[in-house]
Amino acid sequence: MAQQVSQLQVVTELSPPHQTLVSGEVDGYSTRLVRAILQQAGVSANIEIYPWARAYKMALQQPDTLIYNMARTTEREPLFQWIGPVATYRLGFVKLAHRQDIQIKTLKDAQQYSIAVQRHDVAETFLRKNGFGQPDQLVLAAEITESWQLLLHGKVDLIIDDPMALAAMAAHFAIKPEYVKFEYAIKPLEQQTYLAANKAMPAQMVNVLQQAHQQVADSELFKKVMRSDFN
Repeated sequence: MAQQVSQLQVVTELSPPHQTLVSGEVDGYSTRLVRAILQQAGVSANIEIYPWARAYKMALQQPDTLIYNMARTTEREPLFQWIGPVATYRLGFVKLAHRQDIQIKTLKDAQQYSIAVQRHDVAETFLRKNGFGQPDQLVLAAEITESWQLLLHGKVDLIIDDPMALAAMAAHFAIKPEYVKFEYAIKPLEQQTYLAANKAMPAQMVNVLQQAHQQVADSELFKKVMRSDFN
């Protein structure tokens, strides 16, 4: 284990079950992996939750900053230093279960509906590249809980989330899990997401974190989180 080397800040968004708040402390499955990596590296860090767009901007601009869960896209690849994966997401469209009028068999079928997505999220970029740019079609939210509120209040037809997150989000909003339904998986958005570092973070620090990630990757916790085994 490395000696205590620095104080970093780690930013993320609220996104149960991977990133949650429990008694004011950031928790969740990916958060536990990130804490394990930091501990293995001997690095002290504070983990804070922000709206995704703000967290992303902080990670872009502040040299001492790490961010998770970050999709590793072609556009983002040169903007960050990549520590390692800390989650697996299988994103798709989620609707209210009673909305039998919403039937999606192909991605194009969803173009007739309004969809809430988080600002600067990989889902927003993907949808805009695939014909979802009509006025009022995409409703931008600051974070996933705001997207859920828009869905639950009937302000949009669909949101994008992981099917493994539905039970945790239902509990967050005190509704029954069967009140919502995962309608259609978007295959191109199935991916591992990463712990990433600001581009200016010193190479020595990044190397220490990457080595710590490799060690944590051998743990049973890592294997459970990456296969979305939350039982």
